[in-house]
Amino acid sequence: MRIKLVLFTIGISLMACNSNSTKTTVSIEGNQFKINNELTYKDRVWNGNKIEGLLFNSRMVQGIFDDSNPKTRNNFKYPDTGVWDPERNTNEFVAAMQSWRDHGALAFTMNLQGGSPLGYGNHGWINSTFNPDGSLKPEYMARLTKILDKADELGMVVILGYFYFGQDEVLNDETAVLNATDNITDWLLEKDYRNLLIEVNNECNVRYDHDILKEDRVHELITRVRQRSKGKLLVSTSYGGGYVPLSNVVSVADFILIHGNGIHEPEGITELIEKTKNVAGYRNQPILFNEDDHFDFDKEDYNLKRSVEGYVSWGYFDFRKNGEPFETGFQSVPVDWRISTDRKKAFFQKIKEITAY
Repeated sequence: MRIKLVLFTIGISLMACNSNSTKTTVSIEGNQFKINNELTYKDRVWNGNKIEGLLFNSRMVQGIFDDSNPKTRNNFKYPDTGVWDPERNTNEFVAAMQSWRDHGALAFTMNLQGGSPLGYGNHGWINSTFNPDGSLKPEYMARLTKILDKADELGMVVILGYFYFGQDEVLNDETAVLNATDNITDWLLEKDYRNLLIEVNNECNVRYDHDILKEDRVHELITRVRQRSKGKLLVSTSYGGGYVPLSNVVSVADFILIHGNGIHEPEGITELIEKTKNVAGYRNQPILFNEDDHFDFDKEDYNLKRSVEGYVSWGYFDFRKNGEPFETGFQSVPVDWRISTDRKKAFFQKIKEITAY
């Protein structure tokens, strides 16, 4: 009996070790990203440009979306059923993740307060993982767990946004913002997710109600998450399209997030990258676009190409414009998470070409 007990204990220990060893981790070395301690796209060069260490991604912020406002909820009904279903949305998201990775997109942005489900702007819907006091909603956390667990299984990185303008007013006051920040950070640490890049809020210089989420003070939250996680979580924030990050963020962030929206000429991407690298406090952190709604992948020059030439990771942002079919876009709700349109196919095929996946 004693021998059986010892063998059982050893077996449990080995299982625990094996479980830990399969956890996906993201880390930074200089200006390069690593997944499971190996540089991404190892040894890859495309058109003379180093790809190794970059992190191509897509904006998929609505993975756990719901709307608790009965007056607007019907805006998001599926065309085939006539009703909105948050569980269907998350399940279809999870089912599509393998296809994104198979094309070389090793990361995606997911936001706890989503993004505008009509592309741009907010019009009354309520989509927040946080209650007004900053506590976490169990139904949102259950959906989030499905996505984070699948990303861990697939070896993918999640750029996880905490707050979104137009939804931050759900939180009562600054104390509630701090509570929300601490609650989600503690939950992530308790679950021991190591495949995360934290984006404290999307575009901190755009229309936030709470001062601590605005550009002058958001570095306080970056520092708070970094200190609370004791370095286990890599943290930054983003700015609106074409906006050069400020020194207060660049000085404390683990990586730098910039957006390409509004930059209609590719040379503007090169200029934004150069200006970002010259911000006081920049110390060779990796720079990453995680939102750009300009494509033109078949042209001689385009934003993604300029980003690669500047050794900066690039992220695809696709939303459904008025009159476009349901399949279009990844931000407009309801979402077809498949690679189902010519525009989506063009992005994923270009990433597959660049990364040789």
